[in-house]
Amino acid sequence: MTTSSHGQDLIINNDTIERYRQRVARVLALAADAGATSAEASLNVGKGLSATVRLGEVETVEHNLDQGLGVTVYMGARKGTASTTDLSDSAIAETVTAACDIARVTSEDPCNGLADAALLARNPQDLDLYHQWPLTVAEAIAIAQRCEDAALQYDKRIKNSEGATLSSQEGINIYGNSNEFLHGYATSRHTVSCSVIAEDGAGMERDYWYSSARCADDLDAIGGIGKIAAERAINRLNPRRLSTRQSPVVFAADIASGLFSSYVSAISGTSQYRNMTFLLDCLEQQVFPDYINIREEPWLKRGNASSPYDNEGVATAPSDLVAGGVAKRYVLGSYSACKLGLQTTGNAGGVHNLVVSHGVHTLEKLLAKMGTGLLVTELMGQGINRTTGDYSRGAAGYWVENGTLQYPVSEVTIAGNLKDMFRGIVDVATDVDMRRSILTGSVLIDNMTIAGE
Repeated sequence: MTTSSHGQDLIINNDTIERYRQRVARVLALAADAGATSAEASLNVGKGLSATVRLGEVETVEHNLDQGLGVTVYMGARKGTASTTDLSDSAIAETVTAACDIARVTSEDPCNGLADAALLARNPQDLDLYHQWPLTVAEAIAIAQRCEDAALQYDKRIKNSEGATLSSQEGINIYGNSNEFLHGYATSRHTVSCSVIAEDGAGMERDYWYSSARCADDLDAIGGIGKIAAERAINRLNPRRLSTRQSPVVFAADIASGLFSSYVSAISGTSQYRNMTFLLDCLEQQVFPDYINIREEPWLKRGNASSPYDNEGVATAPSDLVAGGVAKRYVLGSYSACKLGLQTTGNAGGVHNLVVSHGVHTLEKLLAKMGTGLLVTELMGQGINRTTGDYSRGAAGYWVENGTLQYPVSEVTIAGNLKDMFRGIVDVATDVDMRRSILTGSVLIDNMTIAGE
């Protein structure tokens, strides 16, 4: 067993949040005194407990305590940025000075500056993002052991384990700028995961499962996490390779979010103004079939990516990225919006809970609708060309005939072009994976190239 401890003295409450708000207020005051025309700062502190067991024995127990401050100042159209992990008064002053020194020597950029003051979240709402899980180390270890034991006892073919881990993290995020915006709130994230190895006379296969939530009460049953990990590993035993062919493909829900992540990247302001996207100038164009809608829902209570404002303090709001298959807006922060002559969409730092519309079919019925094809449950590699949309990734999963799983498949490559893949979405199942920032069910695509033997 190894242990690591970096302190546990962070107490998260309103007094602590206010104390850190005052640190950010000091940053803004120091920047103004140093001659900055405007400034912004973000401060993050967090603590956590992580316990990992393997084959019933404790492998690691870690306490972490992390903090960081990022400062950006503007001297007219010149920008300087500096950061520190030391939040003492002297370190804060040195960091502001460093940012100002950088700003004085950088080139002017007319798009540098703070977000429009009229767009800031003046009355941020509480989205129920913080739920403490007051675990002792012994309790954390016991939960991880229970999860792993459920996997090991599931089937005699589960011969080994890569371990089960409980991680409980909580922290405070503060953001302020010189447009009289200063706000902070607490967040939490709790995760239980398990990875095991199945073995029979033909070989070994590994798989895993996990559950993650803002509140521990929302986690899946601990034993169920281990059982799913074991079942997935067993189902992968004795995989076959496929001959090269064209075939429909179903992306399982837990990896289907990657498809829509590629869409978000393609419509990001940075990709658009740099002309580095296969969906250049795509607004009001048909990108998906007309039954596909993608809506940003940043105010979901306890949502994994919920936030009342973005990284620039701009108020978030529910809105459509795609309606009826048509691209309705880009994903913009203030800088990229300026480059494109548009207004920020409140997405500095990323998207907040993208909800992909789905049909009425369960995964089983979606496979029946596909009939014959490949169910992909794992992807390897990063073979996506963001400029052309060409897509090629290693894959594993199951071959399906007459809507029924026939045998596991490994060592194949699936390929296509994202434009064609988006337009070729036949249906989205109801098995929405709620653990990510993009919420989607399994996705059926009409045709892809499967490269095998």
